[in-house]
Amino acid sequence: MQSRGLFFYICCMTVFDQFFFSIFNHFKTKYKQKANAIAVYYTSILQIAIVFVLGAFFTVFSTQMNMSTMSKEKAWVLFVLIAIGIHFKNWIKYSGKTRMVLNAKLNKKKSPNHNVMLLFALPLACLALGLIILQAL
Repeated sequence: MQSRGLFFYICCMTVFDQFFFSIFNHFKTKYKQKANAIAVYYTSILQIAIVFVLGAFFTVFSTQMNMSTMSKEKAWVLFVLIAIGIHFKNWIKYSGKTRMVLNAKLNKKKSPNHNVMLLFALPLACLALGLIILQAL
């Protein structure tokens, strides 16, 4: 039963997996030892930036609707805890057997090669969008 779940996961790589391997393959030629760490940090930063945009949106939405859900300090603590959890999840996922299996699967088929400069612009765009949304407070 577990092999069937692993097969489904291999066949359905997420967008973050594709971004991870694009960054990993780009830096593998230059920095052999650090390519995995750079790709893990990039994936974590991108996911944290997306969480930041969503949190900013829901914060502004709840203040516009006059809902008081939690204080700003508690929201920032929750954001930091979520960020640590995201990075730990990515570190575990892309440092172990799952990365090797996904990499082998990726090498067998032709995967789309993403523009690395565009990939590095995505977290910056998410942070800029989140800050713009927070200006509505």
